Amino acid sequence: MPAAVWIILGLAGLVVGAELIVRHGAKLAARLGVPSIIVGLTIVSLGTSAPELAVGIDAVRSGAGSLALGNIAGTNVANLLLILGLSAAIRPLSIQRQTIRIDLPGMAIASLLLLALSLDGQLTVLDGMVLVAVALVYIALLIRTARREPPQVAAEYESEFSDRPPHPAGEVVLRLVLVVTGIALVVLGADWLVRGSVDAAQALGVPDSLIGLTIIALGTSAPELATTVVATVRGDPDIAIGNLIGSSTFNLTAILGTSLLFAHQPVVLDPELLWFGLPVMVAVALICIPVFISGRVVSRLEGGLLVTGYLAYLTYLIATTI
Repeated sequence: MPAAVWIILGLAGLVVGAELIVRHGAKLAARLGVPSIIVGLTIVSLGTSAPELAVGIDAVRSGAGSLALGNIAGTNVANLLLILGLSAAIRPLSIQRQTIRIDLPGMAIASLLLLALSLDGQLTVLDGMVLVAVALVYIALLIRTARREPPQVAAEYESEFSDRPPHPAGEVVLRLVLVVTGIALVVLGADWLVRGSVDAAQALGVPDSLIGLTIIALGTSAPELATTVVATVRGDPDIAIGNLIGSSTFNLTAILGTSLLFAHQPVVLDPELLWFGLPVMVAVALICIPVFISGRVVSRLEGGLLVTGYLAYLTYLIATTI
């Protein structure tokens, strides 16, 4: 089967599977009494990052580790430049205090940590354990600070993810089946996507990481794009910002760290990824700091500049391969 067909089928499985996990997983968690903001910042963030996790594990086990890291780096750049920019262009995004005090520093620290771990040109299982440990600390901080969340933020998450009306046991079982189906689609889609991407890279004569930074990154960003734009249109900017920052931090720590735990040998990084992909990802994370704290609003103008920056980034990647 042609590589393009594998890639399309894989992306379709990832997007549909992630939507099933996020929507029905969040509803189940809400019925179990999990606070709504924790549902949004952990379950939803992890659910929308499920494609990156599945692709990462499959790529690492297949010996295409640079594809996994390229996907993480490219996805985070897409999250912060393209998706955040588009959302701000639709409606200016207000920034909550927790985002500035916890989420934003957490993402910046995780980005710098990953760059530091990568300077020797490879990532190991030990590096993965460090990243997972950082993810656990981050989740603990989220849970601790959630107790002091502003009432309006809690209300937004409650309206988005709660499932208060009583439902028969049969419907609960149905949601559970849909979550399991979503997981199966994500796993299967990841296998198809990695297979098609490796074949495409070999056919085009480009590094695996380049495919990860572009095609796969855009494809696996689809869940974040959908949830963030919908939340922004609905007037729920806190959900939009929390989803993006939370997913980006989880990508760098829990997702990549877990993927590295499945590595049979150290993941050797492509030079393009080490000297361009990762530094750009870190620069974008750091640029978000002044953008977020300037008036605690991401304006339409800033959103437009972020989207322009992503188009320039994508143009450079494409131009250097022609």
